[in-house]
Amino acid sequence: MAMKKLSLIFAASALTLVAACDTTGPNGNQNAQQGALIGAGVGALTGILRGDSVEDRRRGALVGAVIGAAGGAVIGNQLDKQEEELRASLGNNVGIVNNGNNLVVTLPQDILFATNSTAVSGRSQTDLRTLANSINQYPNTTVNVIGHTDNVGDASYNFDLSQHRAQAVTSVLISAGVTPARIISTGQGENRPIATNQTPEGRQANRRVEVVITPTR
Repeated sequence: MAMKKLSLIFAASALTLVAACDTTGPNGNQNAQQGALIGAGVGALTGILRGDSVEDRRRGALVGAVIGAAGGAVIGNQLDKQEEELRASLGNNVGIVNNGNNLVVTLPQDILFATNSTAVSGRSQTDLRTLANSINQYPNTTVNVIGHTDNVGDASYNFDLSQHRAQAVTSVLISAGVTPARIISTGQGENRPIATNQTPEGRQANRRVEVVITPTR
């Protein structure tokens, strides 16, 4: 009987958390709702693993699900809000993808740098300072700056170029106030294309720097 009551409490709590997610934000704040459901599942699994007896595992699953749902909803809401703010403040040349776990901000290298250069253009520095301000508004996040190239030329040269360009973007973010300990800078060279390298348009899309903003749980 007690477990039935706990099940009802969990069900009511989970539904309340999902329903409470503001549906007026971007995409109806689907990421907040998704985060609540994913958090509930992770929390339930954690509760089960920590229980010593069947009764403890059931109770842990229910309590963990409610706590996880709350945490997931908070993260989803944060991502939706930051995405909306960045879309309003960054230029149209900057791509933003909110996948529910993090924000991927994509800056084309043809906008960031001149050919074979690692010096960030003045126009792009403005966008990067705007991005840094957003990152500073959400201190409970980590940032991965990842450089990518197309497959034209020597692979080792492309890898080094992608690293140097990621480091150049990182330096601008740090100079704009982002704490260095929050940022990891890496280069992937030509290893992770998002389009075909057989066309000029595809190669242009592959030349990019991604700034991945991930909330800490």
